[in-house]
Amino acid sequence: MARQLRMLGTTSEEGKCPTLYEDTQTGDIIVQGYTVDDPEDIAQLANILDGESFVVVPRDLLTRFGPKE
Repeated sequence: MARQLRMLGTTSEEGKCPTLYEDTQTGDIIVQGYTVDDPEDIAQLANILDGESFVVVPRDLLTRFGPKE
């Protein structure tokens, strides 16, 4: 069954990323952003599981629209 997402907010213009969404059933946060694909950046990340990916999230987006609880 598809998630039911609610847009929390964006700091972009004209509907481009980055954007935060909330799964209304689970409270999980979905992040839309530019993919981190530089091998040197990825080499610094730990405990990467199959199927995981990474996106860049501006601090302003999280402080303005991220969950407060």
